Formats: sequence, C-alpha cells, structure tokens
Amino acid sequence: MSELKRTPLYPLYAEIPGVRCIDFGGWDLPVQFSGIHKEHEAVREAAGLFDVSHMGEFMVSGPNAESFIQHVTVNDVTTLVPGQAQYSAMCYPDGGVVDDLLVYKLEEQSYMLVVNASNIDKDWEWLQQHLQDGVQMTNESDEMALLALQGPKAEEILAPLVDADLSKLGAFHFLQNVSLFGASVLISRTGYTGEDGFEIYLPAADAPAVWKGLLEHGDAHGLLPAGLGARDTLRFEAKLPLYGQELSKDISPLEGGIGFFVKLNQADDFIGKEALQQQKNSGIPRKLVGVEMIDRGIPRSHYPVYAGDTQIGEITTGTQSPTLKRNLGLALIDSSHAAIGMQVEVDVRGKRLKAEVVSVPFYKRARKGADSQ
Repeated sequence: MSELKRTPLYPLYAEIPGVRCIDFGGWDLPVQFSGIHKEHEAVREAAGLFDVSHMGEFMVSGPNAESFIQHVTVNDVTTLVPGQAQYSAMCYPDGGVVDDLLVYKLEEQSYMLVVNASNIDKDWEWLQQHLQDGVQMTNESDEMALLALQGPKAEEILAPLVDADLSKLGAFHFLQNVSLFGASVLISRTGYTGEDGFEIYLPAADAPAVWKGLLEHGDAHGLLPAGLGARDTLRFEAKLPLYGQELSKDISPLEGGIGFFVKLNQADDFIGKEALQQQKNSGIPRKLVGVEMIDRGIPRSHYPVYAGDTQIGEITTGTQSPTLKRNLGLALIDSSHAAIGMQVEVDVRGKRLKAEVVSVPFYKRARKGADSQ
C-alpha cells in the first residue's frame, strides 16, 4: 500500500486540538478541526481557512498556449485578459468529463491550470497527449501550496495584511506578486463555498508562515481552520459540482449542471464539442436537480431515485443541510422527471421515501461587492 501524500501544512495540523485526518484520494487531509458544523457555520457567518494544497497546478506557456487551451477546454479562453480566470472543463470526445478546472491568464501567452488533486496524473497525461507545437507545460503541483480564505469577513481579514486594494478585485480576477507575511503570493477572488473569499497560491515553503499568520490575525474576526467536511457541505449547498459525483467520464457538463460554461457557439472546435452539440440538439437525457425529502430520511450518494416502479437516476451528493436544516440532495435523473415540484422516491437503505424536486442552488448568499464561485 503506497504512503499517503501530505501537504506542507500537515505538521501544523497536530497543533489544533480535535483535528481528524482521512485518506482523501491518496492524501492525508483534515476532514475537520473543531467540527464540521462549527466550521461550516464559521464560513457562512465569519470566515474559514482551508488548506487545499493538494490541488494541482500546471503552467502552460508559449505562442500557441491560447489555441491549445481553447482546444482542450469547453469555455472560451480567448475572452480572458491577464489577471482574469475562468471556470471550465476538459472533455473526452464522447462528451464525458476528464476534469473540471480553473484557467488563469497570467500574462499574454502564459496560463495556469488548476486541476483536482485526484486527477493530477490523469489530467497531465491527457494534456500531454494533445500538446501542440509552440506550447510548454510544467507541473508545479509539488512546489505550490494553496490556501482558501472564505466567508463574509474574508476581505476584512485579508485587506490590512496586503499592499493591494482588495475591494476593487472582482470575481474571477486575481493579483500577482502580492506580499503576505513575507511570501510573494497570487490572490484570486474565487472559491468553492458559495461565499465571497480568496484563494491564495504561494510557494510550498512559505505556506506554514502564511497559514499561522492568517489564523492569528483572523482569530478576532471569528476565523476558524476548516476541513474537507465543511468544504463539502458548503459547496453542496451552493450546488458547486464535485468531480466523481456531479461530473465524471460518464456525466457530461450539460447533464452535470455546468452547461453555462460550455461555449458551443464559439468558432473554435474543442474536444467533445460535436458530442455535446448533438446532446443539446437531441435533448439532454439527464439533468442534475435538487431534491428535498418529504419523508424522514437523509439522501446519500448513489441512493437510487424512483418514479413509480422505474429507477430514474440516483443521488450524487446528499446530507442534512447545516445552514437550512433540511434533508437535501443533488440527483442526476431522467430529464422527463426533472421539473420543480415533481414527486419522486429515494431508496434509503431499502425503504422508498417520498421526496420532491426543488430549485437549486439550495443556498445563495446576499451579493455585496465582488461575487465569487
């Protein structure tokens, strides 16, 4: 059995009482520090700090970098200007998803792709297979750390610590070479919680000092270190997809609820475009919907969903929402049963329980200033 990988912050976890680590895709990562619900609440009401250094970072540069990324991703990278990022996905020719990712335009002919940790090797191999002349790629995943400061007080916490005006930094925009606790960092107004916040990319060696500095400074504002458990419940409430659950090689971006980011009307061909266009033209067979339990029970991943005696799909993610205190799930089901208000049944450990299709996202924050994913 291979040894679990660890982030540069792993030695600091032990300093926080109550920390519990788990194997997450081959990484030894904290599922919680003080408790999932407590951390979830902190992010919704104040702020949470996540160690997401397991994510992968690929640098792509060269005269053909833009056309290469345009060919392998579904969004339109030609719309980006330096200092701007976009959410996107890479697809197989049949429309299934290789991975979802963020594309950062660092400068002309220079980009950073941020990919899911469990897909780093697979994504690297996929991109290498399609590499064009005039494009250089390097895998910086081991050299970089990533911290996510998320919540309504994120700007209030971070702003006094940097020599940049964060109030003018819009959603999916970023600043490079910002000094933070002696480290040179990239600060991006992005996130995976449904709240305002920032993602901070920095050299791995500088991560411990920045982590400690942020927690110390943020303590007076209610900042808590947060783990994978809260990260999952937060992103679930905001209907942000998780690869392997809402998106996969068998679930297209149109089915998985991120069709907005698939630019089928662009002139350039990208891998999977033909299949996705065909899927859209003939009617998307399955749809990701929200379901709320009517009967008492909690929907969990892979629980079957029925209409009458026919299985119409399954739950992709489900839990009792910490914010809303309702038993909710995301479900990938036949489009013919996806209308809001439709009654379905969820098989919870062998019992068919009544549920209803409801609107998503389950949680949407009140917009103030810059927005973030």
